[in-house]
Amino acid sequence: MENIDVRDLVQRLGEDEDMARKKAAFMLQSAIGDPSFADVFIQQGGMPKLRFLALQSTGNTLAYTLASFSRLLELDMGWEYVSRELIERAVELVVSQPLVNILRASMSVLVAIVSHPHNPGSQPGPFGFRALKPSISGHPQFLEILVGKLSAADHALCANALQLINALMRDAITSDTEIEWPKFIKKLQDLGVIKAVYILMQSTALQDLAHPVLEFQSLSKVLLRKWKDVKVDLEKSEHRRALKGLHLASNPDRQKKTDKDGVEGSRKHHPKKWRRLGFETESPAWEFDDVGFLGMMDLTDYVRKSEDGYQRILLEQSTRPFEQRCPLARASLSVTLILYEHFEVDKSDSEEFERYTALESRSDFDKVFRPQLLQWSRLHTGGVNAFLRLWKATGAEHEDFQKIEELVRILIEQVVGQAPRTKDIGEVEEELADFDYHRLRDLQMELLELTYEDAWGQHLRQVRDELDHEALQFVKEQRVRCLLQGAWFPNIPDYNSDGGTVANQNIKSTVLSWKYVRLSHNRRFLHYRDYDSKGEQEPVLDELRERIDLSIVSSVVSNVSASDSSTTETMPASTYTRIVIYGSVFGSGSNSGKENVLLQLHPQSHTLASEWLDGLLLLLNQQPITSDTSKLIQMISGYGLKIRLLNLSFNDLGEGEAPEVPSREGLDEDYWFDMGTV
Repeated sequence: MENIDVRDLVQRLGEDEDMARKKAAFMLQSAIGDPSFADVFIQQGGMPKLRFLALQSTGNTLAYTLASFSRLLELDMGWEYVSRELIERAVELVVSQPLVNILRASMSVLVAIVSHPHNPGSQPGPFGFRALKPSISGHPQFLEILVGKLSAADHALCANALQLINALMRDAITSDTEIEWPKFIKKLQDLGVIKAVYILMQSTALQDLAHPVLEFQSLSKVLLRKWKDVKVDLEKSEHRRALKGLHLASNPDRQKKTDKDGVEGSRKHHPKKWRRLGFETESPAWEFDDVGFLGMMDLTDYVRKSEDGYQRILLEQSTRPFEQRCPLARASLSVTLILYEHFEVDKSDSEEFERYTALESRSDFDKVFRPQLLQWSRLHTGGVNAFLRLWKATGAEHEDFQKIEELVRILIEQVVGQAPRTKDIGEVEEELADFDYHRLRDLQMELLELTYEDAWGQHLRQVRDELDHEALQFVKEQRVRCLLQGAWFPNIPDYNSDGGTVANQNIKSTVLSWKYVRLSHNRRFLHYRDYDSKGEQEPVLDELRERIDLSIVSSVVSNVSASDSSTTETMPASTYTRIVIYGSVFGSGSNSGKENVLLQLHPQSHTLASEWLDGLLLLLNQQPITSDTSKLIQMISGYGLKIRLLNLSFNDLGEGEAPEVPSREGLDEDYWFDMGTV
């Protein structure tokens, strides 16, 4: 301001020569943002000349003039010079002007006018959306052109266009009647504003458009809140038509009325007209209380998208017993509420802008911008279809509705909540349709554990550590008892040390003799003996002539991997599992004091390999390594934790009397079980 003579600047704005006016307008747009300069400019009579240039000038002079005017309005100055002629001029420029700088400035002026709070007592002139309506009515293509600018290559022009759309939407929502604002919003949606902003939100241009895009996202939540707050009232014709449309789209089978003389009359409705569609009662209006007209819109939109599919679902449900039918209408309302809570629609605008300003870098945009919110209808459809799929997969009944509802909630959190900003809605829909039920149940249990962890923290970790130790001791005893019982192992000559493969030979033909191995009662020695054949009866301990002192065992090595499981009971036909026991032998020989192979075992099943390998390791106070043993420890620890959490005791199961033990009379020992498959 110090270098600019305001009086001289105002005089040059009124010059007849266009070059002088252009230079003055250019200087003005950079200085007018200073409130003190703006005061002096208005006092020197600059506003009449500025308005004249806005109405009459062209080219860059016009662009500079409109930019100066918009900055004055942003300072809440010069409103008395906003006239219908100026509004008409700005609207006309948006419709017909090809120059980007003029378009940007025109939109900025309109944004200020639409956003200005209307106060008839202190500010003359029209403001808000209603100020533009007469001009827009004369240019019916205005909104279409405005939405089209959202795909312009110039990011600043996109931002100004979106700011103007936001201002029009916000003013319409807050000022128009309940009949008018939904019509305006629908018109914008029909013109493709949702798709255009969705593309912007996923593009690399988001950094330049962050504020208007975030405001549009916030306005989308405002719309959802307003629709949810509208109560479904069958006295309103629109609500009545929507509900009737649901019934008619279901292809209802009406029964003919006949009088006492057998004469046919008009058709009557199905006695379960609304329950057939999935409502709880025959008076469905109250069932929309939690979701309002938003739930009605989502349900009717779901039906409209695929009327044939809607009828097919109802027909399929009608073939099932009543308790096993999935209530489609209730499922739709439930998904609406799940999405509403997932996107935190009730969160205020200020909270979202605070989250945006708190971002440490632009790489954190995924935390604030939620493009999937703009695809609400498609997410709702995918959610309802997922509800139906899970209902069928679990064989659910009416009493299980809340359980399926919780699974769908977790599904939405996992698929939609974890989706990056740039993930296409089509991929999200596919994931909702294909997400495995068992994986979903695992996620549910993980969330339950996290809930307990958050609630009890250190106490829960301490209990879990204790139970893990108890489970390990229990499994150690079980594995050691397997060694105490003893087992047969084949003796296999020419064993391939690299992979355990015997080329071109069958296992049975390879076995020439058998070895029986058993742990002594004092658990200090491993006894064994070779036999020509596998006997029907197990040898007693005194028959086993050879033995190994476990105190000299240095290590136990095996080719059993941690991922091997006992889901397959026997080994493949051409491979062997090997357990090798190493130790140091002290004496006068050349190998005295060196680590040597004390014993090799070839278990014939994964279960046997797990029992003996981990049993030997546990005897040596080492950790087990096979997956079967790890699963068994986790299972025991998990059950123990659940029992602790449920606070169950023996007395809780009945009146304190011991349960009756079934008799084993007439039973033999011929049974089989395998804990490794749990």
